[in-house]
Amino acid sequence: MTDVLITAGDLAELIKKEPCVIIDTRNPDAYAAGHLPGAVNVHEIFTYLATSTPEGIHELKTKFAEAFGAAGLSGKETAVIYEQSMNSGFGQSCRGYYLLTMLGYPKVKVLHGGYDAWALAGLPITKEVPSPAKASFPIVPEAGDILIDAKTMLAAVGKPGVAILDVRDVDEWIGDSSSPYGKDFCPRKGRIPGAVWLEWYRMMKPTAEGPRFKSKDEILAECATVGISQNTPVYLYCFKGARASNTFLALKNAGVKDVRMYFGSWNEWSRDPSLPIDEGLPTSARVTGKAA
Repeated sequence: MTDVLITAGDLAELIKKEPCVIIDTRNPDAYAAGHLPGAVNVHEIFTYLATSTPEGIHELKTKFAEAFGAAGLSGKETAVIYEQSMNSGFGQSCRGYYLLTMLGYPKVKVLHGGYDAWALAGLPITKEVPSPAKASFPIVPEAGDILIDAKTMLAAVGKPGVAILDVRDVDEWIGDSSSPYGKDFCPRKGRIPGAVWLEWYRMMKPTAEGPRFKSKDEILAECATVGISQNTPVYLYCFKGARASNTFLALKNAGVKDVRMYFGSWNEWSRDPSLPIDEGLPTSARVTGKAA
């Protein structure tokens, strides 16, 4: 696939050559303090909590088709998403990439290194708020196959051939906390049974300029530690589909062919007592036996 990540320097050149809609996913205060010229603030990309019922998925698609259309995306422009830095916003720019991909948008880029990379390169910053012309945002229904619901995730539990990949922070994986919003934000702590774990930070590494995604081979090496190859079907989850979006981008960029996400994630799963969980400290290393 074409690399979704774009450097600050390459973005500065791209916006001179072709129409782009730049979307800032940070909170309104950070946006107001300074942002990329022409950037539109859509913080709901990060904050929105989805459910995977048919009604919830319809609402998710409708809401963000409207939001992206209001930002000026018609299908002709390249959408460029950014956050503060790659590890400061729980993968929120990648969540924007995932949502656009799930809706079938044809041209999406994520600013690698985020706002910090742009500022560090000495590129222009503004406080001016644009007034984009509203566009009709096109939805491609079949693109939504990368989003799975709770029923599909439940069917994958114990199913040969699918790797359930948990990418939450370690305190959530071991059942000490239920969410990044507080230990008891959700009614249950634990894991989806049979899941393997790669903390989302492992898709990135520190550099002198801040965190950046690892190379394709490095990401595949991380995946191999839990038995995932480029041919393994992977079902991702985290708390609400933000950190898992960071991993979704990493795996797709590394050539993993079939990656889908349970977007409702732990926020939804933990609230349904009929859905099974593993609790307590994981006592043995687990790798998926499903790598092809």
